[in-house]
Amino acid sequence: MISDLNLTILFASVIAGAAPVVLAAIGETITEKAGIINLSLDGTILLSAMTAFAVAFETDSLMLGFGAAGIVGACVAGIVALFSIYLGQSQVAVGFVLTLMCRDLAYFLGNPYSRLQGPQASPLPLPFLKEIPFFGSVFCNHNLPVYLSLVLIFISWMYIYRTSYGLKLRSVGENPAASYVRGINPRKIQLAYTLCGGFLVGISGAVFSLAIKPGWGRPQGCEGVGWIALALVIFGGWHPVRAAAGAYFFSFLQVIGIYGQSWLPSVPAQVFQVAPFPLMIFTLALMHLAQKETVLSWTEEKAWIRTLIRMFSGTAPQSLGKPYQTD
Repeated sequence: MISDLNLTILFASVIAGAAPVVLAAIGETITEKAGIINLSLDGTILLSAMTAFAVAFETDSLMLGFGAAGIVGACVAGIVALFSIYLGQSQVAVGFVLTLMCRDLAYFLGNPYSRLQGPQASPLPLPFLKEIPFFGSVFCNHNLPVYLSLVLIFISWMYIYRTSYGLKLRSVGENPAASYVRGINPRKIQLAYTLCGGFLVGISGAVFSLAIKPGWGRPQGCEGVGWIALALVIFGGWHPVRAAAGAYFFSFLQVIGIYGQSWLPSVPAQVFQVAPFPLMIFTLALMHLAQKETVLSWTEEKAWIRTLIRMFSGTAPQSLGKPYQTD
């Protein structure tokens, strides 16, 4: 069965399919690095996907579609920030209510655009690079949003860990009171990065309806992706590169599930469609157990296992979910 599999198509599909999840996971990583939890991701992705398609359909402009989706994502995240940072309300409660509201709003407002054919992002092969065997076909023959997701992994890592702005971001997420003493305004930092993260989540929704699964309908096909992105932030230890790695792993499970339907035709197709979600939960559970002291002591003499565990370990920002309140 494996010998019949075209590895080039497999890996190219994984890279393309992971693009919106990578964008959402990195966006939420940036938000949580500032100490804010945005649980509205799943509803935001649906609402921004609908908005992107509707705007692109009406204006015949992909750029306006992506821009509108990003603004929707930033606005929803801004509501979370407003209620949390300035009104002191629970981030979890507000985010959860918003994800349900945005989901229903997306299907209600998007009903006139259901099953219509609209514009979609076309592949944009990179000159010269696309000719490189295997590498060119896997990485250099995609549309612009996929390239954005790949570049953003490196940019986000550089910004968070190699710039003074990234240092301020991490300091606010760890100890906003200490940051305030050093002349940093924690509220402004948290608001700015919550909006930034929300914008990326909005763009991820647009990638679904304008690139990965063009069009709008019910079901859209991106339901549940927001929860996966939230899980990947934890899976990646609040590190953008690790979160992106988790997104590619999730995409790999989805693509393998498609091939699995042809390998095992007697198994219901729904099994392969649902399988990636419990497998991700199982992986997260394993990573949690792997960080226990008993497991770490067992790996003392197993260097390669300990190194592997450390690659996917991380701690949440100390002020996560606790917005800074001035006296």
